[in-house]
Amino acid sequence: MSEPAHPEAILAALQRCFIRGRTRALTWRRQQLLQLRVLLQDNCAEIAAALAADLGKSPFEAYLSETGFILEEIALALAELRRWSSPRRVAVPLRLLGGTAEVRPCPYGTVLILAPWNYPVQLSLVPMVSALAAGNCVLLKPSELAPASSALLARLIPEYLDREAVAVLNGPAELAAQCSALPLDYIFFTGSSAVGRRVMAAAATHLTPVTLELGGKSPCLVDQSADIPVAARRIVWGKFLNAGQTCVAPDYVLADKSIMGALTLACGQALQDFYGPDPKRSTDFSRIINDAHFCRLQSFLQDGVIIHGGQADRSQRYLAPTLLGQVSPDSAVMQEEIFGPILPFLSYDTLEEAMAFINRRPTPLALYLFSSSRVVQEQVLADVRCGGACINDVIMHLTVPGLPFGGLGASGMGCCHGRAGFDTFSHPLSILKQRTWPDLRLRYPPYSPRTRKILGYRPPQGSQ
Repeated sequence: MSEPAHPEAILAALQRCFIRGRTRALTWRRQQLLQLRVLLQDNCAEIAAALAADLGKSPFEAYLSETGFILEEIALALAELRRWSSPRRVAVPLRLLGGTAEVRPCPYGTVLILAPWNYPVQLSLVPMVSALAAGNCVLLKPSELAPASSALLARLIPEYLDREAVAVLNGPAELAAQCSALPLDYIFFTGSSAVGRRVMAAAATHLTPVTLELGGKSPCLVDQSADIPVAARRIVWGKFLNAGQTCVAPDYVLADKSIMGALTLACGQALQDFYGPDPKRSTDFSRIINDAHFCRLQSFLQDGVIIHGGQADRSQRYLAPTLLGQVSPDSAVMQEEIFGPILPFLSYDTLEEAMAFINRRPTPLALYLFSSSRVVQEQVLADVRCGGACINDVIMHLTVPGLPFGGLGASGMGCCHGRAGFDTFSHPLSILKQRTWPDLRLRYPPYSPRTRKILGYRPPQGSQ
C-alpha cells in the first residue's frame, strides 16, 4: 500500500482488506512471515547501516539485538503457527450432553504498532510478527527519533509484504497521536510511561484494547552470597548494551554494604575488559540517540561520585560508560528511568530493607537478583513486584521463547513474544455447538416443582 496523506485513509484501506478475509488464511500468514524473513536476509547490511547512523551500533550488535532476534521470532512463529491457531476444546457440563465447546483464536482486525527509537527495527518487527501470525492487518508507526531506521522500514516493508494489509506511516510524533485516536481494533505501544498514558487515554475514546510495553527503573539486587566477578560482568554487559538505552537494562545496583567495594571494583574491571581504556574508540559501544537525551544524561553525572567513566563528547553524542557512587535515593538520577550509560550504586544493610526500597517505588519492568542462596531467591521473587525477573543474570529472560514478556502496574500491561504475542493479537472466540435433539422440555417454562428440583433449585427459607 502506498502511503496516503492521512492516517484515516490508511486505516480505511486496511479495514477493507481485513473485511475481505484474506489475512485469516494460514497460507497468507505463513507467506507474510516468510517474506519478512527474506526482507531481513536481503537487507541486513542496509539495516546495520541505518542502526549505525541512528545509534552508533556495530554490525554485530545490530544482528545480536535486532535482526537476529527478529529472525528467531519468525522461526518460532512459522514452526508453531498451526498449533497456535488451532481451536482448543473445552469440556462441557453434563446438562449440555451432546454439545461441544471450543476456544478459537481470531484476529482482532486492524492493529496499530507504535514503535520506539532504542531498538527501532526489533521493536517494530517483533510485534508485527505476532500480529501477522494472528491474521491481522497492520499499521506501523516507527519512531521519528530514529530517522534512518524508520525511513528504511517505510521503504522496504511495502516491497516485501502485502501492501493492502500492511502499511507504514513514517513522520513526526503528531502522527502517532492521530493514529492512537482512530477506531482501531488493537494498539500495541512500546515507549515511555508518559506517552503510554496518552496512548491509553486516546484509545479509551473507542474502547480500543491496548498493550503497553513501558519501562521503569529496573533494580539489580546483589547480596553477600553472589559470585562477584560473574555478577559484575553480567551487570556491566546488560547495562551498557546499546549504551544503556534498553527498557530492561539494570537501572541501578542495590548491593549489600559488605560487598559494595568488591562489586564496584569488579564492575570497573569488566568495563576495561569489554571496552578498553578508551570506550570512545570501541566498536562495541553505541552512542546516545540525540542531543536532548545526551544533555539530560549528562546532568545526572552531578548526582554522585564518579567511580569510573564520566567522559563526554557532545559532538559525537558519546557518554562514557559510567559507574556512580554515593548516590542519594532522592537525587534526580534516582527519580526517573536513566535510559543511558550511567549506573548508580546504592547499599543496603538488610535484605528486608532492600526489598522495601524497591516496593516503595513504581513497579519495575524487570528485577535482577544475584544470590547463591535459594532461600533469598525465593523470598525476593515472592515479596517484590515486577514485570519479569532474572536470577544471576540480566536481560536474558527476553530470549526464552516460552516466556511472556511484559510489565506490571507502571511498567505496562499485556505481553509479547512467542505464543504470548500471538495471543495478544488474537481474540479468544468462545463457541458452543449444540445438537437440535434431544431438546429437553425441562429447560423451558413453566417450571414445575419437579423441574426445579431436578435443576438443583432450593427455595430460600421462609419463601412460599
